[in-house]
Amino acid sequence: MDQTLPAASSPMGRFRAPRVRVATLNRLGVRGLGGGGIVLLIATAALVAPLLRLPDPTAVNLATRQLPPLTPGHPLGTDMFGRDLLSRVLWGGRLSLSVGLAAALIASTVGSSLGILAGYLEGPLSAFIMRVIDGMLAFPSILLAIVVVAVLGPSLANALVAIAIASIPFYARMVRGAVLSVATQDYILAAVGIGESTGQIMARHVLPNVLSPILVTMSSHIGWVVIEVAGLNFLGLGAQPPSPEWGAMIAESRQYVSLAPYMVLVPAGVVTLVGVCFSLLGDAARDALDPATRVGHQGF
Repeated sequence: MDQTLPAASSPMGRFRAPRVRVATLNRLGVRGLGGGGIVLLIATAALVAPLLRLPDPTAVNLATRQLPPLTPGHPLGTDMFGRDLLSRVLWGGRLSLSVGLAAALIASTVGSSLGILAGYLEGPLSAFIMRVIDGMLAFPSILLAIVVVAVLGPSLANALVAIAIASIPFYARMVRGAVLSVATQDYILAAVGIGESTGQIMARHVLPNVLSPILVTMSSHIGWVVIEVAGLNFLGLGAQPPSPEWGAMIAESRQYVSLAPYMVLVPAGVVTLVGVCFSLLGDAARDALDPATRVGHQGF
């Protein structure tokens, strides 16, 4: 009689699945740590830019214009006005990353608040909030941001406000869906039964239970906002020359792309890298904080 154990009953069968899950979680952690580490490195370099011995990012020196990368004293080369690209990229990071973070914070705060109100409350207020959100969602976000900047006027601060407004519907819809699934839980009904006010319930019980998806969304949304800010600046609706902003740098250098492509590739590459790294960070955060997506995940 064959005494061979089935694969599911053998020691290898019992331990194979856990090992696969652990390895998968390790890969997810490596991706998240890698993305977060690169973002942290870029942000740190941008923050300490004033302490580094770098040329003035707006100083014009026609004698050193269009120097290629790896030129002594100019690791990333210079632009058409002789301005050091490394200095402009780092100083531009201070603008782009700060605007991206601020816009994401504003959008998440306002949008999440509206989503909680629309999801937990019933009646005309909830219906009104969602009709406004639906109207905003009818427009592409970049088009809505362009309209807002056109009304307010071109500036980096107005670009921040425009992108924050355009991002509010995204958070409101996402949070409302999460609140609808939380609002019928037993602990919410118990809080209502013991006489807690609506405000107390939303602050003490609803918000903590929808905070995880908000944080996960923010971690990847910041990268998207940085790309949107660069897009508005590329169109001339944000930072104005000679401000060293990534999108504005691409716009200024695009006519030289055939003569000195590095002048476009350097800022465009940084924007792409930041967007990808924030996306990886968001994916890792989602898989770490949401057990439903973690179970059964089998690879990249």
